[in-house]
Amino acid sequence: MSIRTLFVYNSTKLFEILDEIKKFLNFEVLYIDKKNYKTINFNNIENYIFISDQPTKDIKEDLLVIDTPKKISKLIEQINLNLLKTKFNKQSHLNIGKYTLDLNSRSMHFKEKSLNLTEKETNMLLFINSNKKVSLKELQEYVWEYASNLETHTVETHIYRLRKKIFETFNNDNLIGHDKSGYFIVE
Repeated sequence: MSIRTLFVYNSTKLFEILDEIKKFLNFEVLYIDKKNYKTINFNNIENYIFISDQPTKDIKEDLLVIDTPKKISKLIEQINLNLLKTKFNKQSHLNIGKYTLDLNSRSMHFKEKSLNLTEKETNMLLFINSNKKVSLKELQEYVWEYASNLETHTVETHIYRLRKKIFETFNNDNLIGHDKSGYFIVE
């Protein structure tokens, strides 16, 4: 099981309460402020959330607890729920080139734009992204589960349509590259 970390941001009172009962918690509790926030490499921490008792402009997605619940058990329940949501969201997002692929909603995102994908388009992007280069036959076999000797233009048609959708939404006709040895993601 991965370590779950709760960062209490700029709230010594809240930290003291949680630190006092930390042996009963199933997550680590750490205090941070503006100064040490900038020194922490959050890429090395797998599952974490921030909690504070006042809105912050430094941290966008924190758990805001303005009125600390009368029952500490409600606060702990809220923290655990947010840790689960954070972990679920992180596991469902994958970077493909400069885009983010949301596996839950089957959509691609870049800046403010988003593109809904079909299941096959999502699987095709995942398969191409997980390999350096993918041949037409490999796509037929692993994404469509066709026999590799079957003569069909299904893959080419799907790639053409996906490239067109990506171009229409993101004005990029270069995400899925192709050469003699196969298809690949252009970084």
